[in-house]
Amino acid sequence: MNKLTIDRIKILMLLPVVALLAASCKKMFDVKPEQVVDQTQMYRNVNDADAAILGLYGKLMNLAKQHVVLNELRADLMDVTDNANDALKQVTLNNVASNNTYADPRAYYQVILNCNDVIKNFQIMVANKKFTRDEFNQRYGDVVALRSWVYLQAGIQYGTVPYVTSALETIDDVKDESKFPRLSLDKLIDTLIKVTDSIPYKDVYVTGSSLVTTIDGYNTGKFFINKKCLLGDLYLWRSAFTKSDIDARLAAGYYKQVMETGGNGDYDTYRIKWSEVTTNNDIAVGYWNDGRVNQYSENMLVDDNDYGWRSIFARGQDALYNTEWIWMLYFNASFSPENPFIDLFSNRGGSYLVKPSQAAIDGWDAQVQSDNNFPYDARKRLTYKTLDGQPVIMKYLYNYVDETTYLPTSLLNKPGKWFLYRAAQLHLHYAEAANRDGRHKIAYALVNNGLSYNFDNSPGAGTKRDVTNTQQTFDPETAYQFDARYGDNPTFRAPWHRNVGIRGRAHLKALPVNGADSTTLIENMIVDESGLELAYEGSRWADLLRIAIRRNEPAFVADKVYNKLVKDGNGSAAATRARLLAKDWFLPFKWE
Repeated sequence: MNKLTIDRIKILMLLPVVALLAASCKKMFDVKPEQVVDQTQMYRNVNDADAAILGLYGKLMNLAKQHVVLNELRADLMDVTDNANDALKQVTLNNVASNNTYADPRAYYQVILNCNDVIKNFQIMVANKKFTRDEFNQRYGDVVALRSWVYLQAGIQYGTVPYVTSALETIDDVKDESKFPRLSLDKLIDTLIKVTDSIPYKDVYVTGSSLVTTIDGYNTGKFFINKKCLLGDLYLWRSAFTKSDIDARLAAGYYKQVMETGGNGDYDTYRIKWSEVTTNNDIAVGYWNDGRVNQYSENMLVDDNDYGWRSIFARGQDALYNTEWIWMLYFNASFSPENPFIDLFSNRGGSYLVKPSQAAIDGWDAQVQSDNNFPYDARKRLTYKTLDGQPVIMKYLYNYVDETTYLPTSLLNKPGKWFLYRAAQLHLHYAEAANRDGRHKIAYALVNNGLSYNFDNSPGAGTKRDVTNTQQTFDPETAYQFDARYGDNPTFRAPWHRNVGIRGRAHLKALPVNGADSTTLIENMIVDESGLELAYEGSRWADLLRIAIRRNEPAFVADKVYNKLVKDGNGSAAATRARLLAKDWFLPFKWE
């Protein structure tokens, strides 16, 4: 292929970072729609390679709305509002027509084919010594991983998809099944593991890389996919099909490498640490207090863009941001694509198309907080709010509008974020893998109230004791070795001593297990907690489907969607349940 169409040029214009990375790329930013650019002008050096990678992530952002809608509205925590069109109503009923815009697979393949084109040209570049082998390994690994992630998302939604690794002239070539036969989800995952686990560089871009820079106040380090999280997810998915302890252990191993990104001296990064009860300078559920005087006042919930659990979704890229976020992309009002989430979620300046389901609200209301015993999960009050009498999902809106602002300062200024992966999801997926590999206690600890508490086998309490031989997992497998010692006789501050579990950070009581060491009981606990913690972040349908496949239990997903529809008064609940019980789980793969 000698020419680059305007569609592929556009992807290089989507992030302002590109312009600063490579002045040599400036010519391509001024190309008119009818023009094409010879590729010899585009892949000359590492700066051009960086521009191509950032362009791919810009193209990926076109998938944001489709990804969130399909993964959340098909599941149990999100429902449509009265403003929703027929396409959204089809999605919530899992009865999607082939012409439904949310079922169109082209957006996935636009990214995939652009990845194929970049991979092809990177291979030419390294052969021609236009960048070093190390520079190639890092960038090639990133693009292959990004393509694998997009393929995984497509496979989850469509069930069978064409697997294409060559650069094609047009996207319509993908429809030729004689050249590109479709792979079922299990076979696709096998292929993706083989390809992704063989990439030569699996770490993140290091500080000092030309791709890690700061522009408009944003550091680009978290823009790029985390390859080890992806590999963990791929092996976790394969374990659902194979029922293999080994696949679950491989998933856990990759997840744990990410969980320990900061090394033994970093007690906070991706470790789900305890709250700071006196300052509230944390990302935990907490209550404003004056020397703990108001700690138990329901009206003192920390509900702020800069403090507490809500700030996970609103705060800037400070130290606490870096302890939670693994992958996030930003929408900029000055560049395409436009932030789709304001229109989707907001009733102020948006179309207000979806809302929290009653099933989701009931889930939060079924919890009990620790210490103060409030009979609900405070994350409910931080995930959605009632604005103008309507329930509004707020995670994507906190930098745009809040309950005290009738309209945003400027309707034209629509900043936004696409939440792709964070520490809580990492811990919950790790717990799922560990539980399936027989490490029930570790899984329970990470979901509930932390490692130190659950692995403390010594008598006494407090830090003024010898904890040399306790507060550790003592597991022979590296993937399950945790040291959470916290004591002063002698002094221990082990790497995991601040871990308090997902529910502990949310200020919730640990769930009882009644002495049971049950894989299913703890897996149900993990799924329920994922709904409470990760609601509307784009992973719910995938999580439910994976469990249903692993258990060969279509009722697992069917009943959850059915209960949502019943509670929201939808007369099609029974018909939807019947479809899902028949394993009619996938969207039609078709475009005109």
